[in-house]
Amino acid sequence: MSIDYRIHPLKDYTPQIGTLVSMLDHTRDVTLSEIKDLTQQELDQRPSSFENSTGALLQHIAGIEKAHQLITFERRDFTKEEWEVWEPTLVLGEKGKEIHGNTIDYYINLLSSIREKTKQELQQKPDQWLWEEFKWPHGVAYNYHFMWYHVMEDELSHRGQIRLLKKALKK
Repeated sequence: MSIDYRIHPLKDYTPQIGTLVSMLDHTRDVTLSEIKDLTQQELDQRPSSFENSTGALLQHIAGIEKAHQLITFERRDFTKEEWEVWEPTLVLGEKGKEIHGNTIDYYINLLSSIREKTKQELQQKPDQWLWEEFKWPHGVAYNYHFMWYHVMEDELSHRGQIRLLKKALKK
């Protein structure tokens, strides 16, 4: 896998959205390069000082993106039925222990399919969509640009945890 170390607007998107997608893609490419050779055992292991496994963190990365798709593209939250499926992924901790037994291909396919939907939706959006403002029920303002920045920020944070997990497992 060759990683592009340039951030630039991608064709098929408006300029600002294309730049955002370039950043999301770079973040994902580095994550995939970090985890591509992990075994099912390595994905499931949790050293005593870690609450979550690498597999649970990868599924969480996918779940955060799925949640942001619903909020920004569909202007809704999870339905009760969807929440039952995604709760362990989003809550992690004790619930996250339910996530195990999956291969690296499972996680790569999950991350890829959710990202593909994100990219398809973003192709339909004009740049000004990023700046649309809303308020959470508790009154805090947000815009779509922040929401997609947060998807990237969350993945970066959990990739750091995955790197620490990999080091701990080597000991």
